[in-house]
Amino acid sequence: MLNKIFRILTLCRKEMLAILKDPSSRIVLIMPVFLQSLLFGYAATYDLTNAPYAVLDQSRSGASVELLSMLDGTGVFHRVATLENEQQIQDVIDNGEALLVLQFGPDFERNLYAGQAAPLQVILDARNSNSAGSAAADVGAIVASFNQQWRQSQGGSAPALTIETRAWYNPNLETRWFIMPSMIASLAFLQTVMLTALSVAREREQGTFDQLLVTPMSPSEIMVGKAVPPIMIGLVQSTLVMLVTRFWFEVPMAGALLTLYLGLLFFMVSSVGVGLVISALSANMQQAMLYAFMLMMPLMLLSGLATPVRNMPEPIQILTYANPLRFAIDLIQRVYLEGVSIFAVWHDLVPLTVIALITMPWAAWLFRHRLV
Repeated sequence: MLNKIFRILTLCRKEMLAILKDPSSRIVLIMPVFLQSLLFGYAATYDLTNAPYAVLDQSRSGASVELLSMLDGTGVFHRVATLENEQQIQDVIDNGEALLVLQFGPDFERNLYAGQAAPLQVILDARNSNSAGSAAADVGAIVASFNQQWRQSQGGSAPALTIETRAWYNPNLETRWFIMPSMIASLAFLQTVMLTALSVAREREQGTFDQLLVTPMSPSEIMVGKAVPPIMIGLVQSTLVMLVTRFWFEVPMAGALLTLYLGLLFFMVSSVGVGLVISALSANMQQAMLYAFMLMMPLMLLSGLATPVRNMPEPIQILTYANPLRFAIDLIQRVYLEGVSIFAVWHDLVPLTVIALITMPWAAWLFRHRLV
């Protein structure tokens, strides 16, 4: 038993040296993760921070000016054009100058004083549906606030029913609070699968694969020896992303580190299992990289990071059960943001364990048939 452990540790040391002996390789393992964390944290956001708009005010009234001042006071909406006629609306939308156009009718203020409906037309550039939807929602909230103030200032009754919203786990509804915890798993997943996929392919390409045939190590020992270093590197990369999330972007962590790392360990084992299958099937490094890239893009899209899994068609939802990243993102978000215990995320740990129990023996079987 001790000899077996010693052989595995020796192979682990050899794999770590193969990965880390080149200074450029060390930089590739650390810098992309750090830079991608900053890039996703700043650029990958659904928050509406700059909404240029144009105005066609046919009423030229105090009421329209008051509403527009409330819009400008948000710091999000910025007027870029004041239009003179309806024909100009298409121009500012088509050339991308404005995200939306507000059109006040000639009787806007008169209808308000008369207690009648005073329509405000909002024309949106929906080529970017997320931004258009966010802008429409923000305009709707501002109009609701204007209506309430107008009723109170004109002696009308305040609305009988008002809504007070409280957001749990993300009080300011910042996209960054969703994106960055997800990156703890996603960025490490990309590098872990790639490193593992290249492990055996590198041996074949460098001509050292035949040396494994004459070692006293079994296929299972070789598989474990090649799995441990990527798992360790993946955990280090996840730690780097977590530090950037916590201390750079100041997203508070509510859960326990032990729970988080236990979930990450399950995730890394299942990810390495996927990478080992790719590695065993590949004849060279080019094939391994091709297979890895072909697989990683669908896994990222089906992880729930870009689109909620519940919004996908039911057959696609079934396919996501074979995706370890789907369960890792859910687990990390719940532990990091909600602070749940390990017992609350068992439904994520079970699929990760199943994936590992399928991919690891499959990879060992492939190794055995490649080595004999």
